[in-house]
Amino acid sequence: MSGRLVIARCHGALSLQDGGRRGYQRYGLSGSGAMDRLAMATANVLVGNAPDAPVLELGFGGGRFVVEAGRGWFACAGAPCTLRIDGAPLTGHRTATLAEGAELIVDPPREGAFAYLAVAGGFEAGAVLGSVSLHLRAGIGGADGRLFQAGDHLTFATAEGNTPGDRTTDAVPLDRDAPIRVMLGPQADRFPQGGIDTLLGSTFTVSHRADRMGYQLDGPAIAHGEGGYNIVSDATVMGSIQVPGNGLPIVLMADRQTTGGYPKIATVISADLRRLAQSRPGDPIRFEAVTLATAREAGLRRQRDIADLPGRIRPLGGFDAERLLGANLAGHAVDALREGP
Repeated sequence: MSGRLVIARCHGALSLQDGGRRGYQRYGLSGSGAMDRLAMATANVLVGNAPDAPVLELGFGGGRFVVEAGRGWFACAGAPCTLRIDGAPLTGHRTATLAEGAELIVDPPREGAFAYLAVAGGFEAGAVLGSVSLHLRAGIGGADGRLFQAGDHLTFATAEGNTPGDRTTDAVPLDRDAPIRVMLGPQADRFPQGGIDTLLGSTFTVSHRADRMGYQLDGPAIAHGEGGYNIVSDATVMGSIQVPGNGLPIVLMADRQTTGGYPKIATVISADLRRLAQSRPGDPIRFEAVTLATAREAGLRRQRDIADLPGRIRPLGGFDAERLLGANLAGHAVDALREGP
């Protein structure tokens, strides 16, 4: 039996995401998937799912949701948000029961950009090329190839026989003051030393032209070399830093184009992609060049962070004062106070 979660109100970019599509970039389709893979995995593991199970990604916004049918165990992780179940406040990075008729409000994040809502058993949706992830520009996945809007609904596996209980974990911290680590290239040789120095010695800011395709940065213009800013188009990856004719860098993200004709001065290392993804318009960005060995070690640590998630989950346990103080002890708020099924 499936439950039904209705989106009563939403703002920002809400989409269904998972681990993304693999193996299709050669055909012109980038992988999509969650912008912050560790946050997605945290929400999923909290409710007993596989780390890359489908989640609702709330980008630069939030929403109001109502359980129209069924009963589920939910968790929210990622950018810190204020959550309320039937008016009772709730912190992130923990599980909570939503009974039929319950209302969940997720306010826009206080900092950061992307939060993730997971449900035990997973959201149910038809996969396209092996993934349910929305790729907005390709028009596939998600809610029939588009962002969710008010009135849409998601189906999920009901909680009967799937009860992880009340659990919590600590968020893996984001060092927002540290520079974003990059490896120079693959076309760093098309820039003069002054251009490299501008990239590594300047503070940029995330512009309002930031979305799942790419983060355009404001700041000093990066000078091109004598070869100019056009190259024969070649492959891109998430984290490629293109420098177009105006000299302002663009960091390509999950829904990027698969090839590009602007030179790529550097590439963000995989371990720091989530820190960049969790930046919002106006946030400062600095870059630091690192070696391949450093990038590999950081990537392995990030993989261990995900692999170690189950060991960091702990029972919420005992008396939940935060929920009790916010509850009205009537209606569905009673369900919100229950410790397990």
